[in-house]
Amino acid sequence: MLKSAPQPRVMGIVNVTPDSFSDGGRFFDHTSALNHARSLIAAGADVLDIGGESTRPGAEPVPELIELRRVVPLIQAIRAESAIPISVDTVKPEVARAAMGAGATIWNDVSALRAPGAVEAAAELGCKVVLMHMQGEPRTMQEAPHYEDVVAEVAAFLSARAEAAVAAGVHRDCIWLDPGIGFGKTLAHNLALIAALPKLAALGYPVLFGASRKRAVRAIDPTAIESDDRLGGSLTLALAAADRGVAMLRVHDVRETVQALKVWAAISDVG
Repeated sequence: MLKSAPQPRVMGIVNVTPDSFSDGGRFFDHTSALNHARSLIAAGADVLDIGGESTRPGAEPVPELIELRRVVPLIQAIRAESAIPISVDTVKPEVARAAMGAGATIWNDVSALRAPGAVEAAAELGCKVVLMHMQGEPRTMQEAPHYEDVVAEVAAFLSARAEAAVAAGVHRDCIWLDPGIGFGKTLAHNLALIAALPKLAALGYPVLFGASRKRAVRAIDPTAIESDDRLGGSLTLALAAADRGVAMLRVHDVRETVQALKVWAAISDVG
């Protein structure tokens, strides 16, 4: 039986990109992206994560100006009609600055504020930051990921990046950690990190978990070739993470995840 644990919040994904692994191109134009954001809010999302640069394996970098044009108008439009917290998924300090100016309050950084000037920008902005672990970069991260001890190495990296952020002036209460499922990791690495989520939570920061529709599901079920075939596996991973104390789930399928969490919580309450 699943153990009782606080129910995590749900972060809905809005990719304003032509090449994201799951929904690239489906919400690329402004109207489609805004309508998708509205549908995620209606489905029960607690937070929206807006991204203008794909971080799928093999992805190429996007120029800053193009990324700004993708995300800033959308953030402005969402903020004009909703008070929902908005996260910007970017590695670029200037994109983060513009996003906060448009109404975002969270900086979700897959590079854990390692870009030049990033940690200083986060301190200046005073926003919440998500520090994620990634071995390598999107273009090369899945070529040959290797660790001596993936849990120890990821935990050490995240702890060091959190301390670097605090030293630069980011408030400790603003920091979240993300183990980076699928970012420079094999299936065995991913499963080890999922099992060790309580150890990561014990570092003293809330943990964000994102495994929605990822290749880890296909690695377990080879019939799940397309990302849309991975809902069952994604929900299972989400519940496993919830059971292990994560504070937020980053997902594509908001309605289904919210429903799964409600059922999980009801079972847990019965004891």
